Amino acid sequence: MTQNNDTILEQLKKNLAEIQHLEHAAALLDWDQQVNMPAGGADARALQLATLQKMAHELFIADSTGDLLEKLNESDYPEDSLDACLIRVVREDWNKDRKIPSELVEELASTTSRAQEVWARARTDNDFQLFQPWLEKILELNQRQADLLGWEEHIYDALLDLYEPHMKSNQVSVIFNELREGLVPLVQEIAARRDAVDGSFLERDFDVSRQWDFGMQALTAIGFDLERGRQDKSTHPFTTNFSRNDVRVTTRVHADNMKSALFSTLHEGGHGLYEQNVGSELEGTPLGTGTSLGIHESQSRLWENLIGRSRAFWEHYYPQLQQLFPADLQGVNVDQFYRAINLVEPSLIRVEADEVTYNLHVFLRFDLERELLSGQLAVADLPQAWNDRMEQYLGIRPHNHTDGVLQDVHWSAGLMGYFPTYALGNLLSVQFYHQAQLALPDLEEQILRGEFSPLREWLTENIYRHGRKFYPQELVKRVTGGDISAKPFLEYARIKFGAIYGF
Repeated sequence: MTQNNDTILEQLKKNLAEIQHLEHAAALLDWDQQVNMPAGGADARALQLATLQKMAHELFIADSTGDLLEKLNESDYPEDSLDACLIRVVREDWNKDRKIPSELVEELASTTSRAQEVWARARTDNDFQLFQPWLEKILELNQRQADLLGWEEHIYDALLDLYEPHMKSNQVSVIFNELREGLVPLVQEIAARRDAVDGSFLERDFDVSRQWDFGMQALTAIGFDLERGRQDKSTHPFTTNFSRNDVRVTTRVHADNMKSALFSTLHEGGHGLYEQNVGSELEGTPLGTGTSLGIHESQSRLWENLIGRSRAFWEHYYPQLQQLFPADLQGVNVDQFYRAINLVEPSLIRVEADEVTYNLHVFLRFDLERELLSGQLAVADLPQAWNDRMEQYLGIRPHNHTDGVLQDVHWSAGLMGYFPTYALGNLLSVQFYHQAQLALPDLEEQILRGEFSPLREWLTENIYRHGRKFYPQELVKRVTGGDISAKPFLEYARIKFGAIYGF
């Protein structure tokens, strides 16, 4: 390695930082669209986002970036160092992004920005036909993108790789089949004892402002830094960031469903913790964010379920919740409450599903996306296919499109190939948590005391601080010593819900 190498690398980092600024500016506009923007601003916002994303793309795929990369070799730097990992990741990103013309990036950004406003209106009005032409356009753009990126076994692989690098849909299918084989008998055993748990009291009228206050208390307790982040409300909860020091999460609050706001807050808080604790040395580089959406989802599900739905968490926090809702929770003890928030019951809405049936929602979307992208399923036939598959997988059928095919924001945002990461994250949350338990033998006692910093610090040391330095499957092996597997989750679920339902 020579002094000249250092100069070249510094120039690359400078260029990448400028591109990051453009991408974060676009992300800020997108956050504002979903949180604050009046509906009338949709057309102007679409043009703004398209311009910024096109500029960022063109700067990144420029020959000048390739010239700098050609002069650098990761083997000239210490293995696993920031510089070695940066060169490796940026080279792969550059080779991939060069396949996508700027005009397609611009068209995708413009189309999806407008489509999200149409989706929100269609969802409110239960009008799939209003959204249908937009979804058809988004599907066509994704098919074009996949063909340009290239694929061998299935068109889905090209898009899945954007969210879960180096993962193939056939690998996902193997994991999902193992998970499905274990889930089906578990769901049947629970269904045979459905009367063992009563969650009806959670449907009482819980004051929304006090729900918000308790959610904010839980969010800060797990370590989300409000000096470097904030929470707002949106139609569909999400997390975004423009820096490790500016991370935004959102939630939604329903008076007659107090689980919704609390657990979406903890869920998005898990995403937020990941972004706030990426190593400061990665700031301003493509490494300064989570390594994949599956790994990201493992953190949101860990804090939502392994912590937020645990008995230890509520032994500490339930008295505080009772003080906020004395009338609504009168006569309800902590055991009843714990069992109620872990009620297993097929439901229509994915983001509010219990830990056991949640994965079935993901299977449904994974199957439908593959059929849409391969041309086996037309967008016009999607509502019927959705309802039929929902009945097949969960035994219930939506009565409207709002609770069915229009419930998720992802397709309007152009995110096809994304959904499998939700179930992969569900599995990884348990694998990572088991490793944390081995490293922190008194973890449950810490949670009973409301102490989350040891767990957060362990996660930071082993996952968060690395950002994108390691590919997702590489990171899983580093942390767990093995590969992603359905077995730990199935064992966890059988123990937990066997105790709750008495089998």
